[in-house]
Amino acid sequence: MSELPEILVMTVPEAGAKLGLGRNASYEAAARGDIPTIRIGKLIKVPKAAFERMLAKSGEAA
Repeated sequence: MSELPEILVMTVPEAGAKLGLGRNASYEAAARGDIPTIRIGKLIKVPKAAFERMLAKSGEAA
């Protein structure tokens, strides 16, 4: 059997849930640029690496 590849992106609501945000607040944060996103056609995805860097930077500032 082959292993499944590691998923490198998550949905906006998944990223928002990690921050304690609801679905609408997640999309609003993404629209403001508070959550890093990439667009693939009509899909909006959050790269896990960029999300983790964002969190690490906010921890350094505190």
